[in-house]
Amino acid sequence: MTPPKHIISAAAIVLNEKDEILLIKGPRRGWEMPGGQVEEGESLKAAAIRETKEESGIDIEIIKFCGIFQNVERSICNSLFLGKAIGGVPTTSPESLEVGFFPIEKALDMVTFFNFRERIEYCLDERMHPFYIDI
Repeated sequence: MTPPKHIISAAAIVLNEKDEILLIKGPRRGWEMPGGQVEEGESLKAAAIRETKEESGIDIEIIKFCGIFQNVERSICNSLFLGKAIGGVPTTSPESLEVGFFPIEKALDMVTFFNFRERIEYCLDERMHPFYIDI
């Protein structure tokens, strides 16, 4: 029997001083929050900060841990944080075709992949924290 392989990822719902959400437009999934796989020896928080910078050019400060979405079938745990933009300039990367800050309602309408909109909504609703959702 082979040992299980799990993927741990971290993402940040990032707000700027105007309460707009940072989104990236990925080549496969469309508009989404920045995030990605946690590297060996890296904390969840550090991964969310690094992935946001790599994918968007934006420096962030983590405000709080919000919760976890677990895809049981695919062995993926996605940890979600609320972050605040503290610097940088929106910049595209190989993982982001477009980058920008958008008003919350507009951003929610733009995010259409899988349950990513739900993830953002849970992070923005402090009454839900901390959450654990398995799908």
